[in-house]
Amino acid sequence: MGTTSPARRQVDVDVEMPVGSATLRSVLREVPTSVTVVTATAGGRPAGLTVGSFVSVSLDPPLIGIFVDEKSSSWPEMRNSDTFTVNVLAGDQQELCTRFATSGRDKFAGLPLRKSPLGNPLLPGIAAWIDCRVEEIRKLGDHHFALARVTDLDTTSAPTSIVFHRGTLHAIP
Repeated sequence: MGTTSPARRQVDVDVEMPVGSATLRSVLREVPTSVTVVTATAGGRPAGLTVGSFVSVSLDPPLIGIFVDEKSSSWPEMRNSDTFTVNVLAGDQQELCTRFATSGRDKFAGLPLRKSPLGNPLLPGIAAWIDCRVEEIRKLGDHHFALARVTDLDTTSAPTSIVFHRGTLHAIP
């Protein structure tokens, strides 16, 4: 026979408490998030953007997801690409994070690039990369969610990577 723990309380599911975006942001800033630059080849040219919402979705099959702000000026050109590459930034790459988060400039200017097996730009000095084929893209709230199948990946010799926590970039071992 099941018993109810005294620590549990009954919650009325019909009562919905409104959560404002400022409150949500304030609480979620306590959760460290990865910092990546997602790159693609769009119209024969390299394209990229900083993504702070990257998630492992499944190990079998190997699936990852990225969330891109609907206001991104780089996403429209990348959205139609069948593939993208997640570049996991190393601990000393705050400048690359800022470069790819800024609109209105040639984000790849002066960077020595290699190509991933799928032909997307690999940024220099990254901690790891993940090549992906897009499975599905959905609009969720104020973001686009791209679900992708991992086709290839590797780590590098970078000693640290970056996370975003409490409004600041931090290098982690």
